[in-house]
Amino acid sequence: MDRTQGQVDPAEPSSGPARVVTLTAGDFTLTVNPVDGSEIEPLRPGAERARPRRRDAAGRAARDASARPPVLPGAPASARLTPAREEERARLVRLLSHGRSVRLTGPSGSGRSGLLDAVAADCAGVAPDGVVRLSGYGQQQPGELLHALYAAVYEAPDERPLRPDREELLARVREIGAVVLLDDLEMGGAALDELLRATPECAYLLAATPDTKAPSDASHLEEVFLGGLGRAESVEFLEAGVGRALTEEETAWAGDLRFASEGLPLRFVQAAALLRQRDELNGTRGGDEDEEPGVFEERPRDAAFVPLPTLAEGAAPAELLASRVSESARAVLRIACALGGELPHHAHLPALVGDTHADAAVAELLGCGLLTPVGTRYRLASGVARQLEEVGYGDPAAEEARTAARHYAWWTGHASVTPERVAAEADAVLAALAGADVVAAVLLARTAAPAFAASLHWEAWERVLRSGAEAARKAGEVAEQAYFHHELGVLALCEGRLERARAELEASIGLKGALADKRGTVAGRRALALVTDREAAGAAAVSPPLRLAPPVGGAVAVAAPLAAPGAVAALGPAVPVAAPGTTGPTVPVALAAPVGPRASEAVTAVVPARRDAPANLAEVFAEPFPMSLKPSPAPALAPPVAARPVAGSRKRTVLLAAAGALTVAALGTVVALAVGSGEEKTPAGPGPKVSSTTPDVPAAGTDAAGEPGGNDSAGDPADPAGAGTGAGSDAGAVTEAEPGATPGEGAVAPTPGASRGPGAKPSGGGTPSRKPPVVPPKTSPVASPPTTSTSPSSSPSAGVTPTTTPTPTTSASASTVTGTGT
Repeated sequence: MDRTQGQVDPAEPSSGPARVVTLTAGDFTLTVNPVDGSEIEPLRPGAERARPRRRDAAGRAARDASARPPVLPGAPASARLTPAREEERARLVRLLSHGRSVRLTGPSGSGRSGLLDAVAADCAGVAPDGVVRLSGYGQQQPGELLHALYAAVYEAPDERPLRPDREELLARVREIGAVVLLDDLEMGGAALDELLRATPECAYLLAATPDTKAPSDASHLEEVFLGGLGRAESVEFLEAGVGRALTEEETAWAGDLRFASEGLPLRFVQAAALLRQRDELNGTRGGDEDEEPGVFEERPRDAAFVPLPTLAEGAAPAELLASRVSESARAVLRIACALGGELPHHAHLPALVGDTHADAAVAELLGCGLLTPVGTRYRLASGVARQLEEVGYGDPAAEEARTAARHYAWWTGHASVTPERVAAEADAVLAALAGADVVAAVLLARTAAPAFAASLHWEAWERVLRSGAEAARKAGEVAEQAYFHHELGVLALCEGRLERARAELEASIGLKGALADKRGTVAGRRALALVTDREAAGAAAVSPPLRLAPPVGGAVAVAAPLAAPGAVAALGPAVPVAAPGTTGPTVPVALAAPVGPRASEAVTAVVPARRDAPANLAEVFAEPFPMSLKPSPAPALAPPVAARPVAGSRKRTVLLAAAGALTVAALGTVVALAVGSGEEKTPAGPGPKVSSTTPDVPAAGTDAAGEPGGNDSAGDPADPAGAGTGAGSDAGAVTEAEPGATPGEGAVAPTPGASRGPGAKPSGGGTPSRKPPVVPPKTSPVASPPTTSTSPSSSPSAGVTPTTTPTPTTSASASTVTGTGT
């Protein structure tokens, strides 16, 4: 760097967070800028995306080395497998060699990871792409596992990192043929089925605990269960860990420990560590009983005899083991408890603990069985964190997490640290972020997020962004909150989640507008424009444009006659259309199909509305109640529809039509003729009595009290529509015509000399009488509209003679008649 002119040499890394990385994510070019936020733009037209290439033998060897935990200084050699594990090892290798996928189930501490290491060595040359080691710890969805498998087999081009979209990812992983060893599996069911379907050429060895969700029946996985060690195997395993033969007392203690721990190998690794520490404290290890301890040795000169641990201490040995390790190792345990069991890389421990030799403490803890390898890192073994927190190792958790967060904030933001190194430390960084205060959390998330984005570890990127946005909201950092929302929107856009991208980007634009950040607002609006374009492209691909088609001939087409059955099917579906002249009943009418619609367009037929329909009730009932007494002409009926007769269809049509304007018109005509006629006609004989099933309703010419009212009810203020009692109650009784009677005759005439008192019952309406069966015509089985008995008038003659009058019907082929009698 030339400090006099202030210019930066490109070859020299800067110390500030100015690391800008450009990568390809699907159809987008993503520029990760730690200062101003990421910028996204579509790939330029004509630009070819770099194609990944498969790793060669040297690349696979480097990949396998990077997938294992780091080699620790002075780490003890791993214990050999017992004879029982050797049999299971041979079985697993045989199944994987035949292309079968296996689910290895065993409790925590049963030795699943050690068995996977042995199987990996035997299956090195089985598949063309070799053996791929993956860790499923914390993975609940198959997406990130597929990306990890893709990155393990394919090598990204040198000029630009590449993260494929989902379509390209599925196409690439389908071609992978490898033996995949997936340790610490945490998913099952449909998610596991999706992983297996996406990689049909891979043979999986899935290591999981019994409480993991079981796979579905369609997965076709072989099940292998790891049990505990037997009595002889546990003694042999314990002697291999201690490095000497056990005494009779120790052998009995090992038998009791096997019964209490169900023979888990982890408990015997810890028990071997307890026996080694006991030998060192008793001065019986290595044949140095007569030698005096040195000045710098921690062993006291006059050491008391240490007995065997109790059975409870052997079943939960974390407290006893931690009390006998070095102070640096105990400080490392406190940091691991503060980070939720995650252990930082041993290169960070001297800065976190304050001891230059703290990196050697990891090997000491691993030899005691307090740590276990998980993927490319170490964490506390199963049950150790709970046992240590009970004795006070978790008390300084807040201070330790704050220290770790500030350390990682400096380390992840340094330009000399590559994004791949940050991604390898992702779990410890996320644990420090979760336990730190809001100020340290905002600082750590701000520096770690660009590194996770550049390393293509996007699940950790999203988790850091969400934690940072929440911490910035609590701390009141509006600018940082706008940055996190912008990054979340860009991430959602790259993954195709358009609704989430729009919400995050709009929130970021609003916050940047409040801060008057013009540059950030422009970047956010550019990303939002890409979201709008993708939404428009998706809507056009999913739903075709809607085209309105006018009806053929300008009107609704009527169904073809019944003689041509194919014509009805060609016209299209039937649509209920109101009959002309009515407002209630509907007639199914088929719409004509449009001529030549496109196959990809939705066609909607337009039915024109009737312009001559009445607007209100006054217009409906204006015609049925004319001022003149002459008969009104018969109303126009709907044209007959040549459709297939349905049982009861004519009956329903006549009943609905009688309740409408046609019945009102007929009632008005009958009432007008009855009032205006002065002729009397005596019946030739007693007529048959006809029962009425409807309640007594006053006649159209009388009021509610039975007084004659004529046609004045049409102008009654209480009935503004002019309905009276005739339109809404079906009160018009239609009588049967006598032979020889003229159409103008047939009015009901009073009989002289038959007066009734005020309390007398009206004839024909008080008591229902039996009606003789009437045989309807064979051509029109239509029921008559409901009838109402005539109310008695206030005149002295109240006798009613059975008279008839013709009744208009709504059917052109049939008519019905009804009668009323006393």
